[in-house]
Amino acid sequence: MMVNYLDIKPEIINALDHNLPIVALESTIISHGMPYPQNKKTALQVEQIVRDNGAVPATIAIINGKIKVGLSDKEIDYLARSGSSIVKASRRDLPYLLAQKIDGATTVASTMIAAKIAGIRVFATGGIGGVHRGASLSFDISADLQELSNTDVAVVCAGIKAILDLGLTLEYLETFGIPVLGYRTKELPAFYTQKSGFQVNYKMDSAKEIAKLLKSKWDLDLKGGVLITNPIPKEKELDFEIMNKAIEEAIVEEKKMGIKGKESTPFLLGKVKELTGGLSLKANIELVYNNAKLAAQIAKEYQKLKQA
Repeated sequence: MMVNYLDIKPEIINALDHNLPIVALESTIISHGMPYPQNKKTALQVEQIVRDNGAVPATIAIINGKIKVGLSDKEIDYLARSGSSIVKASRRDLPYLLAQKIDGATTVASTMIAAKIAGIRVFATGGIGGVHRGASLSFDISADLQELSNTDVAVVCAGIKAILDLGLTLEYLETFGIPVLGYRTKELPAFYTQKSGFQVNYKMDSAKEIAKLLKSKWDLDLKGGVLITNPIPKEKELDFEIMNKAIEEAIVEEKKMGIKGKESTPFLLGKVKELTGGLSLKANIELVYNNAKLAAQIAKEYQKLKQA
């Protein structure tokens, strides 16, 4: 029974019962995304931004053998202090962690799964995983993409993580029929910057317009999610050339050290942070705040349409 694996915070249950807008939030960004206490401060601020924009935040993690939908401040502090000692939990890890009662921080993929089970349709994150550079040899492709093709949850992000192969990731998304939207932009944002050189499928100018597309897709029972890319504010972005130079250096270092699999992304993001003197981390925090705001606005509009 599904109920044996779920622990939904009373506030979230109340929001679900009363058809209030809810925004799902991942926990890997807390445990693996940045150091303590910055990770805790950021997580709590993201929740506050969701509230300030009229929705209920639901941060998700695996704790004490349960999928926790909605965390207490104490649980967020626990994840933040524990850092990378907490298992990074994607789809394949969920059965093992739950069976063994091992705590885990949810990735984009597993947060989508938990959100769908709980009945939450909108999820805010930083950036999604995708096809890694050199994937023609390594076959390293994030589980986030398969989840987007299967799970009916909209993901608001600042694009595909810039350390990845953006072009191949877009091709993958197209193959599986996943709409890629740009919020007030035709160009795909590249996580730390607004610029990428690639185009989104559709430019959307308002949260209401996006919500209408979501409702149309799921009313037609078209399986899968929608990727909503929201550019980092112009004044907060990294210089495009500085970003690319740092990423290229980080990838060279990764290959020298033989780092692969799910350790790749945390290593590369950490190395880019080091090479940019911490500027990439500041940009990362700002784009997450920006995404939380838009996600709350979309969740509000989507609930209005459902009740119309």
